[in-house]
Amino acid sequence: MSTILEINNLSKTYGTIIALNRLNVKVEKGMVFGILGPNGSGKTTTLGILLGVLNPTAGKFSWFGKGQDDSNRKHIGSLLETPNFYPYLTAVQNLRIVAKIKEIDRIDERIESVLKTVSLLERKDSKFKTYSLGMKQRLAIASALLSDPEVLVLDEPTNGLDPQGIAEIRNLILEIAKYGKTILIASHQLDEIEKVCTDVVILKKGVAIAQSDVESITGGAKQMVVSAENLDKVKLLIDDFEGADVVEHQNGSLLLNVKENLNPADINKFFFENGVVLTELRMVKRSLESQFLEITKE
Repeated sequence: MSTILEINNLSKTYGTIIALNRLNVKVEKGMVFGILGPNGSGKTTTLGILLGVLNPTAGKFSWFGKGQDDSNRKHIGSLLETPNFYPYLTAVQNLRIVAKIKEIDRIDERIESVLKTVSLLERKDSKFKTYSLGMKQRLAIASALLSDPEVLVLDEPTNGLDPQGIAEIRNLILEIAKYGKTILIASHQLDEIEKVCTDVVILKKGVAIAQSDVESITGGAKQMVVSAENLDKVKLLIDDFEGADVVEHQNGSLLLNVKENLNPADINKFFFENGVVLTELRMVKRSLESQFLEITKE
C-alpha cells in the first residue's frame, strides 16, 4: 500500500484563534478517509490547506510523496462548495467548459464516461436549473472526476440532501472507491461516514482526538439493550453498577455502555440478584455516532 497523503504537524491560526493545531495524518492508496468534527473543529480548514486555498501557519503536507508542489493538484478532483454551474446550460455544456479549463483530452469521451458514472447520462441534455439538489451534487462530482484524478476530495457532499439524495451520493462514493480511487470526505453526517469510510480522524477545536480505521473505533466498546417492566428500577441499579452506564432511552428500553470484560450473562445475573427480571437483553454494535459523541464530550 502506497502513501497518498502525509500531514505533519499542520497548524493554522488566525490571530489568537487556533483553527488547526499540529495535525498528523497518513492516508494510504484506496482509503475512503473521513475527517469528522463539530462545527469549527478544523475540517474545512484542513481541506483548504491541502488544496492550496489556504496557507498553513506551520507544519507541512505531501501529496504522492512529492511535497506541496502545485502540480499535485492535477491528480486531485475536489468539491469544496455548493455546485456552481451555469443554470441555463445543459450538463454536457457545463462539463465541456470545465474540461476546456482543465485542458482535458478526448472531452466528449470523458464527459460521457463521468455522466455514466454519476447516473446522469439520460439527463445530459437537461439544463442545470432543472436538476434536483442531489442531481446537482452528482454533476459536481462528475466535474471533479473529469481529469480521472487519483484522489477525490469532498467537503460535506450530502449536506442539505433528502434521504434519497443522501443514499445516491453514498452509493456513488462506494462505486467510485471500487475503482481504486482514494477519497477524502469532511462531513458531520456520521451515519453516512460509517457506511462509506474505511478510516477516520476526529477533530475537536483543531486537534485530532482520535484516529483509526472505522471498525476499531466502533468496535472498541460494548453496548447492550435492556428492557424490564420497571425501567426506573433498572436505572437506579445501573447507577450503582460500575460495569455499565445508561446512554439513552430507546422506546421502552435502555441502551447501555458496558465494560469489555462483561457479557450478557453477567448483566442478567446482576439484575436477577437484585430482583429485576429482564424482558430483553441483547448486544448491539456501537455506532460511529455514539463513539463520536463520547469522544468529543471527553
